[in-house]
Amino acid sequence: MATETEFRNTSHGAETLVYRRDCVAGMRELVDPESVDVVVTSPPYNLGISYRSYDDTVPRTEYLDWIATWGDAVHRVLARDGSLFLNIAGKPSDPWGPFDVLSRLRGRFVLQNTIHWIKSIAIDADVVGTDSSVTENVAIGHYKPINSRRYVNDCHEYIFHLTKFGDVELDRRAIGVEYQDKSNVGRWAAARDDLRCRGNAWFVPYRTIKSRDQDRPHPATFPVRIPMMCTRLHGVERVKRVMDPFLGLGHSALACKALGVPFVGFETDEGYFAEARRLIEAFDPQAVEAASTDRDQPALF
Repeated sequence: MATETEFRNTSHGAETLVYRRDCVAGMRELVDPESVDVVVTSPPYNLGISYRSYDDTVPRTEYLDWIATWGDAVHRVLARDGSLFLNIAGKPSDPWGPFDVLSRLRGRFVLQNTIHWIKSIAIDADVVGTDSSVTENVAIGHYKPINSRRYVNDCHEYIFHLTKFGDVELDRRAIGVEYQDKSNVGRWAAARDDLRCRGNAWFVPYRTIKSRDQDRPHPATFPVRIPMMCTRLHGVERVKRVMDPFLGLGHSALACKALGVPFVGFETDEGYFAEARRLIEAFDPQAVEAASTDRDQPALF
């Protein structure tokens, strides 16, 4: 079924359902209570980003009141043992925004984990150790240069993992990494499969446009790898439905199609909704999987 305000896709197994409408009204009217296991989303940050139709410059108090209303709607539809992964950021001249948002959500959710999405990192070879293959200083990823004598370049965003009671068990090694020191594999029983918890620092670079002439359909969207990692961390086998109230270009929907889990999303902007629908219809599992692991894949993801 497809209309100008609703699109349903069942290719590659799990159902993907997206609506072009306000997410608060949509969650209240279209999503059953406690029917969503994972919410992974990135709402507007209220930092003056130039969206197509949304005003990202409303007064802070009005913005936070809206966050509270949105939080109530999410709380209603989130399962008792569900996870809300909230991607949000401030800026050097206005760093309190993410924490103001957390403050307004505190009465509804427990902050269970704080994840740092690292977009760019510089590593000095001499701090890695002589046993490493890193022999030269490296700088990986992208950032927006800041021309200021007061601030350093901003190379990360937050992903706040919020739950209803702070007691949600996670599949920590679903996004695990191998031990660098292989002696641990033989030393600890828990390390026998050579896989440990990644921790709360996730290096996920994103592609940027190389010139002003390149098409940029959305000014602020996360890579498909972010919602994929969040869903896997919660535990794919326990996920019956994922939701993104701020769909944007639909990267969270693509991640869920790749993982084979049902998805529902909301987007108010007609242009973003149309682009998300196009990407969902053109879904290619191999392309999405490659984009989730290779920073040199097209900027689409």
